[in-house]
Amino acid sequence: MTQTADARDLDSERKGYGRYVRLAADLVKYGFASGAALALDYGLLIICYKLLGVNYLLAAAIGFVAGLGLVYLLSVRYVFSDRRRLRPGPELVGFLVTGLIGLLLNEALLSVFVETACMSVALAKIPTAGCVFMFNFTARRALLFSPTAPIETNASVAS
Repeated sequence: MTQTADARDLDSERKGYGRYVRLAADLVKYGFASGAALALDYGLLIICYKLLGVNYLLAAAIGFVAGLGLVYLLSVRYVFSDRRRLRPGPELVGFLVTGLIGLLLNEALLSVFVETACMSVALAKIPTAGCVFMFNFTARRALLFSPTAPIETNASVAS
């Protein structure tokens, strides 16, 4: 192997390693953003359900939508450094679509934990939030906030 090939291999390894570092950093930052959104979500759920007497599924939807707005603002501003270079409109639509799926997952899991497992609404929100967090992070990072794959040119393939 030539020195140039060795340097190229080392650079590739560093880029691969860097990808994992970015993933870990994004996960930590998204965790903090989601924590803030969860605090808002959970607070509104409890206020609407316990204090205002709103049905727990409607209260959960109200809290979730408010948290969705907060996590979007934090995600595009502070969390994800890599973006697919979408215009703001399509990016927001993608975020909202994943959010809608997350909302459906939230409602379904909350219903199962409350109705089937006989958990209190406040307690049922904990495992529900964990599952929805993992779905949202994975979907949003893959669809909206990951770098696009570099396009190989004939020159880079030939060298």
